[in-house]
Amino acid sequence: MSWDANYGSTWLLGGTRRDIGNPGPPAPLHRNPTSLIPCVGGRRLALVTKDFDHCPVLLTESLQHLNLQPGALVIDGTLGGGGHAEAILERTSPDGVVVGIDHDPEARRAARERLIRYGDRLQTVPSSFRHLDKVLEELGIESVDGVLLDLGVSSYQLDESSRGFRFGGTDADETPLDMRMDPEAKLAAADLLKAASAQQLQDWFQNYGELPGSRRLAKAIVDTRKEAPILTTADLLRVIQEAGIGRGRKHNPATLVFQALRIAVNDELGALRDGLDAAIRVLRPGGRLVVIAYHSLEDRIVKHTLRAAAKGCKCPPATPVCICGGTITMRVITRRPIQPEDEEVKANPRARSGKLRAFERTEAAA
Repeated sequence: MSWDANYGSTWLLGGTRRDIGNPGPPAPLHRNPTSLIPCVGGRRLALVTKDFDHCPVLLTESLQHLNLQPGALVIDGTLGGGGHAEAILERTSPDGVVVGIDHDPEARRAARERLIRYGDRLQTVPSSFRHLDKVLEELGIESVDGVLLDLGVSSYQLDESSRGFRFGGTDADETPLDMRMDPEAKLAAADLLKAASAQQLQDWFQNYGELPGSRRLAKAIVDTRKEAPILTTADLLRVIQEAGIGRGRKHNPATLVFQALRIAVNDELGALRDGLDAAIRVLRPGGRLVVIAYHSLEDRIVKHTLRAAAKGCKCPPATPVCICGGTITMRVITRRPIQPEDEEVKANPRARSGKLRAFERTEAAA
């Protein structure tokens, strides 16, 4: 595993930091974290780059439930453009540290540029949050005070046609079916459409998109690719339309199709399960995990995984006495998911489906 920059600190087991050199003066602490949101009330922060403008979702709520103190060590497992990381660095001044994980080099570059004033308090790592425990192991860090996972696709990835996540633009004929969050990953969406069997396609559309007509669309894709490859978003949209998928429905069925393919390309649900398990392992007792999900498949996994950790026992309900030896490792903080207020949704419509859940690490056995 490689790191994006030379570190200005050495890390000791347990998350203790020994500084090397002078990282410079601490960034000023904002009293109101909402002021950091670049999209609220018409106020927008200066862009880090020409393309990457990050509008963090449920920012104030994230900070509240992470319950951070000055000097905290936090993993931002979905660094993106650094919006959440910026607020965390402010809240943990003067010497708190964020380990920002993202496998998108454009995201890491944007975050480093945006947060350059924090010096080595931000460490960026090219990886996936599913490996966050291994990231910390290589850094020599045993435990952390908080973990944030903001799931889904960033606005930059959605808006940048070359990444292949969107389908509604006028350039659909030139937009490749890519959808890789890690540009160096081997298989893009077009590769899956070329090689997957009809049953595999049907399973993806059913399980990841909950798409009516999944079997019909899978057959249409297999029949179409015999004549010509499906390489662009326009190619796939034509197959969807000609197969009569979603006819008469209010919402565009392509949304579910593209969601399903994106999840399959990036193994998003598998990564989420691995990442949640890793987060539980690396949190110190009293540390917090905050997860923001954007569709029911993600939210269901978060809810069930962490509730099971809060229950401890994995025995069947009919078992009169626990025989599994399971222990409680997490405590549920949010009994119901927290959703954005109307003001935030108005300023950032893509926030509307966000659901935040928070959990706290218990002692080793409870």
